Amino acid sequence: MSLANSTTPATSPAAAADKPAGEALRRTGAVARMLRMPVATLRVWERRYALTQGKLSPSGQRLYSEADVRRLALIRQLTELGHAIGSLAGLDMDQLQQVAATHAELHAARPTPPEAAQGQWRLAVIGSTLAQRLDKPGLLQRLGRPLQLLGPFENIEQAAMALKREEVDALLLHEPQLHAGWLGALESSAPALSGLPMAVLYGFASEAVCETLAAVGISLLRAPQPDVVILQWLRGLAALSSPGRDASGEDKSLPPRRWDDNQLIAFANQSTTVACECPRHVAELLMQLSQFERYSAQCANRNVADAQLHQYLQQLTSESRQRFEAAMTRIALHEGFITEDS
Repeated sequence: MSLANSTTPATSPAAAADKPAGEALRRTGAVARMLRMPVATLRVWERRYALTQGKLSPSGQRLYSEADVRRLALIRQLTELGHAIGSLAGLDMDQLQQVAATHAELHAARPTPPEAAQGQWRLAVIGSTLAQRLDKPGLLQRLGRPLQLLGPFENIEQAAMALKREEVDALLLHEPQLHAGWLGALESSAPALSGLPMAVLYGFASEAVCETLAAVGISLLRAPQPDVVILQWLRGLAALSSPGRDASGEDKSLPPRRWDDNQLIAFANQSTTVACECPRHVAELLMQLSQFERYSAQCANRNVADAQLHQYLQQLTSESRQRFEAAMTRIALHEGFITEDS
């Protein structure tokens, strides 16, 4: 069924007066329902990224055309596939469709690695409702990594007994109430599991208890939470344990440096033909970027959010370093420090 034929709620005469004649326009609430997303999320998207050029009714309410809805639906689909909303916001419809087509082509062409079973991520789950929520093909596909669910277990003691000889990567728990002694009980009854990355979906807890758990790196998810929040936590953990990262946390998939510090120091000390010190400044900036790139990979992380931030900083610094390396290449060619064949 096309969007033009979609059923829309009946409107009052006053609301109808807000709709310009000759256009099938919908309000924010109706569009959010069509896209199966919270109204608040749609409003945040619009406020931060101005995704559409939506019209306003005489009473000041935002109105969406069919083209707006199609664009938002495609953006919604791409964000569910893992694309960042910020990277999609500036694209027109043709570009968005190209992103979707490229994603589909890559997914279809991606071979199943023979070592897939070895790369399987093992998640212990405490709470039957959590296991049911996670055991969804669509959610696991969006995770982008094989996931094996261990459990569900009724409590931490049962999990510790059953997983004595099992390798576990992370722990996800459902606890209706977190009391002051919860962490101590966890550490005493399941010491092997207490040191794992974990998230707790909880109902009630005091601020002091939350601060204690957060301080030791436990991710706290206040119930109820939609599946996408749990998925986001899983993605963060999966990224941290990806094969491209070494024991120090450095992402080995990032391009290596074009020049080492000794070469950059030599460039900085060379006499140049330009009447300024830009070549020296670029060389110094490159050294600083390279140092910060290594530093951000080795920072201590209290929790998954910290680790994700450092991973983002390392990636962003790497991209900046590559841009300045391109600038350094141009300077070196201009000054004759290197040749085209170097």
